[in-house]
Amino acid sequence: MAAVSIEILPDAKALAERGADLFAFAAQEAAAARGTFTVALSGGHTPRPLYTLLARQQFAQKIPWRRVHLYWGDERCVPPDDEASNYGMAYEAFIRHVPIPPENVRRMRGEDEPEEAARAYERLLSQPPALAASSKADLPVIDFVVLGIGPDGHTASLFPHSPALAEEERLVVVNEGQGTGKRLTVTYPVLNAARRVVFVVSGAAKAGMVAEVIEGLRAIEAIPAQAVAPVHGTVTWLLDEAAGSELSKAATPGT
Repeated sequence: MAAVSIEILPDAKALAERGADLFAFAAQEAAAARGTFTVALSGGHTPRPLYTLLARQQFAQKIPWRRVHLYWGDERCVPPDDEASNYGMAYEAFIRHVPIPPENVRRMRGEDEPEEAARAYERLLSQPPALAASSKADLPVIDFVVLGIGPDGHTASLFPHSPALAEEERLVVVNEGQGTGKRLTVTYPVLNAARRVVFVVSGAAKAGMVAEVIEGLRAIEAIPAQAVAPVHGTVTWLLDEAAGSELSKAATPGT
């Protein structure tokens, strides 16, 4: 069972700052211990302020960028310059502003034929540095995975009642939720092999689902985010006060 911690921050600004702090600390720790820092990024509106902070001097100077290797947890099947692209959002927010080697940025190719793109990304994840030398199960071991949740309980592009939820062998698949269009997504085996997963969630609209994921009855088919539980890693929930407003006092005893 993954160790779970929950942090309630005053507002979205404090949420982004805490996320950037954790990113910088994890980067230093991983680079010192293993020589590389592997990250899987998410899309959506909530992580953008966090990403933007990574390019600012107070955080950027703490991060060993040449040892950082970026991956993505999911991507829409669109070109990288499309406004819906998860890669495009991260590129504009921080990648183009920091000295990370271009070859260390491993985006999902949303513009390619979806199944071919999924297979190609599996091959990337099956090579170093994502594939850790100590991984006995031949699974990629990502140091730091950024995730959000949708109002329907999805995370990455693992949507309620979708085929990807049952996938145990493939690392990356094509998946689709109601009205979402086709997307590429990593599967539970990848997420649950990670060293650290950080959920970043903001706003009152997500409060009910946050409470369901953390404290509700286990119903993975309906609430896919519940199945994220790294076998040998940790889960950190970063919530602003609005997103955490429906959690019980028992879930957040320190707040």
